[in-house]
Amino acid sequence: MAQASVNGIELCYETFGSESDPPVLLVCGLGMQLVGWSAEWFDALVGEGLYVVAFDNRDVGLSTHLSAAGVPDLSALLTGGNPGVTYSFSDMAADAVGLLDHLGIEAAHVVGISMGGMIAQQLVIDHPDRVLSLCSIMSTTGDPTVGQPTETALGSLLGAAPRNRQEAEDLAVKMWGVFGSPGFPFDEERERRLAGEAFDRAQDPTGFARQAAAIVTAVDRTQGLGAVSVPTVVVHGLADTLVQPSGGRATADAVPGARLVMIEGMGHSLPLGVWPQVIGAITDNISSASGGAPAVRA
Repeated sequence: MAQASVNGIELCYETFGSESDPPVLLVCGLGMQLVGWSAEWFDALVGEGLYVVAFDNRDVGLSTHLSAAGVPDLSALLTGGNPGVTYSFSDMAADAVGLLDHLGIEAAHVVGISMGGMIAQQLVIDHPDRVLSLCSIMSTTGDPTVGQPTETALGSLLGAAPRNRQEAEDLAVKMWGVFGSPGFPFDEERERRLAGEAFDRAQDPTGFARQAAAIVTAVDRTQGLGAVSVPTVVVHGLADTLVQPSGGRATADAVPGARLVMIEGMGHSLPLGVWPQVIGAITDNISSASGGAPAVRA
């Protein structure tokens, strides 16, 4: 996979489809590698006539891991101490902009999932001229009164990291039971395959902790989202226990004219059965942005 030198780090990325088609930048969630979207997801978006750009955020996958920063002390946040947070969502949004620069893409349709939705929101706030449309999936605004996980869902993230491929696969199955999508069939074989591939590719619990620290210390984006003028769609599952549905509703409420798509039976996951609704929401939103104009290149 390709590497881009951006914002003082290296980002691993991959592109799919024709450069002449409208560009879509996919922003991954907490601890998620670009392969977590799956080859089938990329194919589905390319089949809709889109040029897809996916990348590993800093501290995950084959992008730069800021290991020298150590492990943040999240408990210090509760006592007013210094948690040792080394970067913010603005930094991660700047990474994404650097990747667009590297690829010669002046502006892109941005799709973020979970933490990636938070980064995508910060991206359109900080760099509004680089975003053609925004899709925020299973995410929230940073307002601490909305989108909070249930105690069970939060506890599931605090366990020991997997030490081998088998444990990574078992953990993926366990996570589905905690915050998956109960209204859709669970394809255990597929989820095990994706989890195993990600483990084999890269595994860094300290990077996960640093990304989590960026979430915990993020500012409330509600006011900034009030200035967003690009077409926006917010997709959220009504069964989401990791980022509860109030986070999606608050996001849609914050962005003028945003469309809210709440999906019955969808949790904090993208099972195959929900793809028609989610991809439909993405493509409809893109079409509303200047008629789905072709890629704008520097």
